[in-house]
Amino acid sequence: MTTVVEREGLEERIRALGPWFHDLDLHGVRTAPEHPLGNFLRDLWSQVEPAFPADMTGKTVLDIGCNAGFYSLQLHGRGARVTGIEHDPHYLAQAKFAAEVLGVDIDYRLMDVYEVDTLGEQYDYVLFMGVLYHLRYPLYALDKVAKLPRERLIFQSMLRGSGETVEVEQDYPITERGIFEDPRYPAMYFIEHRYAGDPTNWWTPNRAGMEAMLRSAGLHIERRVGSEVYFCAPSR
Repeated sequence: MTTVVEREGLEERIRALGPWFHDLDLHGVRTAPEHPLGNFLRDLWSQVEPAFPADMTGKTVLDIGCNAGFYSLQLHGRGARVTGIEHDPHYLAQAKFAAEVLGVDIDYRLMDVYEVDTLGEQYDYVLFMGVLYHLRYPLYALDKVAKLPRERLIFQSMLRGSGETVEVEQDYPITERGIFEDPRYPAMYFIEHRYAGDPTNWWTPNRAGMEAMLRSAGLHIERRVGSEVYFCAPSR
C-alpha cells in the first residue's frame, strides 16, 4: 500500500518526466489522467488483445515505438519476454521509470525503427502500432519490420481517404490512367507540412494502400480489426 509521502513523491517524479502520451497506472497514480484522447490506449488494447494468447510464458515480443510502455507492460503481465524500442529519449525515460516503479524486467532500448535489422533476431510477436505515418520512409521501414515476426505482426496506422478497396490487375498498359482516379485504388497521401498540428505526420495511406503495402512487404493479412488494426502473419 502506497503511503501519502510515497504517493506525493511518485506524483512529483511523474510530473518531472512529463508530458506523458501514455496514461499508465503506477500504483494508483496515473501519468496522464487528463489525456485529450481519453482512454484511447485501452480502447486499442481491447482490439489487439485477441491477437495474443492469455499465457505467453516463453514467448518473445518486440514493441516498436513503445513510447512509455503501455503495451509492453500488458504483454509482460502475460509472461512474455518483452523488448521495447523507442527513438525518443524522453519517452524511453518514461518507460524505464514505469518499469522501475512497477518492478518489471523489460528490455528497453533507444533505437530507430530503421535499425531493427541490427537486433539480429526474430520475435514470436511484433507490435508496430502508431508508427508508420510518422515515418518519412514508411515502406523501407515496413520491409525491415516484416522480417521480424515468427508468429504474428500486430499493426496499426492512421488511415485516410477511401475505406473501400477495389481488385486491381497485375499489370496495366502505360496508356491506362482511369484506374488512378478511382479513390479505392491503393494510395498514400503525403503531408508536406503538418496534420493535426504534428510535423512528424508524413504519410497516411488509404485502406487499399495500407493492405497493399503489408502484402508487398511479405505479410499475410489474417484479420482486420476495426478500421485501422491488422493481424498479420509472415507469408510462408
